[in-house]
Amino acid sequence: MSHHQAQPCCVHTRENRGLLAVVERRALVWIAERLPPRINSDHLSGLGLVAMAAAGLSFAAFRFTPWAAAGVVAALAANWFGDSLDGTVARVRGQQRPRYGFYVDHLIDLAGTTLLLAGLACSTLMSPLACALLLAAYLLVSAEMYLATHAAGVFRMSFGGFGPTELRVLLAIGALQAAIDPWVSLHLLGPIRLFDLGALVASAGLAVVFVVSAVRNTRALSVADPRPTRITD
Repeated sequence: MSHHQAQPCCVHTRENRGLLAVVERRALVWIAERLPPRINSDHLSGLGLVAMAAAGLSFAAFRFTPWAAAGVVAALAANWFGDSLDGTVARVRGQQRPRYGFYVDHLIDLAGTTLLLAGLACSTLMSPLACALLLAAYLLVSAEMYLATHAAGVFRMSFGGFGPTELRVLLAIGALQAAIDPWVSLHLLGPIRLFDLGALVASAGLAVVFVVSAVRNTRALSVADPRPTRITD
């Protein structure tokens, strides 16, 4: 048997300590139990990706009208419904597909976030450089999380009380504020675009998350997987 053959399962613990996690979990289970059987997790995953692309297009439409904020909010709500519910539906129905689900879910996350930030880069709300910086920081943290999930068996979905749902809420609030005024004034920096400021803060936060998580996981794995004692004759 080839050593490169996929293993029969991909088991890991999901850890979500976001501010809205408890309420969200109850709401998702309630919805999943009442969702028509013909709608499965693949449909919901597809909805999540399409909705994130729609959010990116809505941000790009800010170039023409501030009313695009309504499209952003609606798209983010649809993304929450699809992206958050797909795994819950599989678990409620006993239809988990661990390897497939993990791969497809996070593949969609990567593609969706790239599409969202591409839309923001075209929107005049955020400079392309800030978008590139934020995307690089996001991809760096994502890679570390996926490595930690494989090596340590724990997938952390939130940091400092913020997970995907909390970030969607902040993004929606930011879009509504940008429709009113896309600029903020800081005493030291002067006028700066709201989303540029958000990108800088988010990128710095993600950099901290990457370093802290990398150090913590490296130490934990070093203890769990110590260096073998050399055997001498």
